[in-house]
Amino acid sequence: MSGSEPRADPATAVVDNREAGQFELVVDGQTAFLIYERTPTSLVLVHTEVPPALRGRHIGDILARAAIDAAHASGLHVVAVCPFVRAYIKKHPDVA
Repeated sequence: MSGSEPRADPATAVVDNREAGQFELVVDGQTAFLIYERTPTSLVLVHTEVPPALRGRHIGDILARAAIDAAHASGLHVVAVCPFVRAYIKKHPDVA
């Protein structure tokens, strides 16, 4: 990540909960998540949800970046259905 990218607290980490089909980040005891669908060739990013108490802390950005990085690491295309992720990619075209 560049210096302008949001960073999670070192004690937290984004987890790919494949069983639930979502990336998760627990902060202050609350879980933010990004729901996805995995196909043989792509990772379809469907919906991002951040609890109200965590908003304004770039948690959604952290989830979006983790999902995009995971897709690239697996050789999958990113399909951004989620409006939040589409906006993130527009602001950070270098990650797409």
